[in-house]
Amino acid sequence: MQTVTKLSNKDIVKSLFAFIFGTIGFYVFIIFMILINEGVSGFGKYFVDNQQSLLTVAVSIAVLVAMLYCYFVFENKYVLSRFAKTAEMFLIMYIVLVIDYVMSKYVDSMARPVAFIALLCATLFRRRDAIFINTVFSLIILTLDRFSDVTYMYEAQTASYASLLCSFCAGLVAVFVFNSIKTRFQSVLLAFILLIPVEVINCIIILPVSAGTMPATEIFDLMIFGALSCIISVMLYMFILPLFEMLFSEMTVFRLRELTSDGAKLIKKLKENAPGTYSHSVVVSQIVEACAKAIGEDPELARAAAYYHDVGKLKGPEMFAENQNEYNFHDDITPELSVDIIRSHTRNGAQLIKKSRLPEFFADVAIQHHGTMPIKYFYYKALKMSDGELNIDNYSYSGPIPESKIAALIMIADSSEAATRTLPDRSPEKVEAFVRSLIEERLDMGQFDNCNITMRELTIVKSTIVNQLTGVYHSRVAYPKLTVSKKK
Repeated sequence: MQTVTKLSNKDIVKSLFAFIFGTIGFYVFIIFMILINEGVSGFGKYFVDNQQSLLTVAVSIAVLVAMLYCYFVFENKYVLSRFAKTAEMFLIMYIVLVIDYVMSKYVDSMARPVAFIALLCATLFRRRDAIFINTVFSLIILTLDRFSDVTYMYEAQTASYASLLCSFCAGLVAVFVFNSIKTRFQSVLLAFILLIPVEVINCIIILPVSAGTMPATEIFDLMIFGALSCIISVMLYMFILPLFEMLFSEMTVFRLRELTSDGAKLIKKLKENAPGTYSHSVVVSQIVEACAKAIGEDPELARAAAYYHDVGKLKGPEMFAENQNEYNFHDDITPELSVDIIRSHTRNGAQLIKKSRLPEFFADVAIQHHGTMPIKYFYYKALKMSDGELNIDNYSYSGPIPESKIAALIMIADSSEAATRTLPDRSPEKVEAFVRSLIEERLDMGQFDNCNITMRELTIVKSTIVNQLTGVYHSRVAYPKLTVSKKK
């Protein structure tokens, strides 16, 4: 997720309207619930008889949503700057609210999927955001529960407090454990971990209050519904997450791994039609993943973006050196035409990624990973063929320069990997000097001015790339020229 340090006036107005409409959505939900329970005939009378309760609920929800807005103002302005993220957050809360109501009315209040919203938010938002959203939503549910005449969710006050603690604690467990979940199957195992806080809270809060009055069958039901709550939380998460991945182009760890598999459409085309570019992209992805991990960026996102950074070369793969055999097309055309072909792969890549409905971040990386660097080979070639000075801008990539640290990592790794192949001496010292010169050159040309990468991080990146490259292109023992025949 990108970092936004300041909101424009337009962003502030848009985000305020989004939160106002989001709050109205909760009120609409309450109205529909009253209609379902009272019917059209009793709707008006219900409002007249419960004006004070309804007003209290309305004000409480407005205050809680306002708290959520203030949180994002101070902690994560990116959510407020993107209407899609705000809409996504409210849509998640509406879905969970409806599911909670249905489960409470037609199954049992203790069977509500208490960890569902935390799991979704931990995947689609930052960890801190997920914790706060889960907390606010738990309080919204408590507000509705405490006014059971409005929502018909609960009758017992004790159960409403148990629900609050279950939602809060199970949500915290889900958020903190989620970082270790790397596959969809591991998400299923999470249900058993969530059982612990849910069952403990139910036993500590509900059983003592009902001691001596609750039959053994009801105690058993309480435990079963607690387990059902955790299982449904994970099952709904697995079912609904792909819908959010598709609707909002979310880059979850699951989707990123699917997009980098050999079966992914563009990766398959790259492997078949531009094998040299594919091989280069695989190595770059490994390097960038290590670099991202070293400086605290998202390694899965960095790896996936690196896979797609050169997909623009699918348009004329034979025009790029890594896909050529003996014949070089550029020997028969002008340097100017060669430059146009070479630099067009960034723009073509971004267009192809957008056309394939892949994450926009991939398109940004594809068009930014060369920044405004000159295409030196053809610039020098043009200099030899001309009599006077040439404008180097006409022989440079059109940009923009990297706007994220991951784009900067791919810029460095891409150039380092491609150039290291040409080094006759690939000792760690030579590779280190070469990578350092590449980074310094890009620093001097202002290629990192818009991505907030620090000198300390660049030093870490340099060391990581050197270790990775010397591991990939290490020296090998020369095999003796000896023919061995099969023993008879």
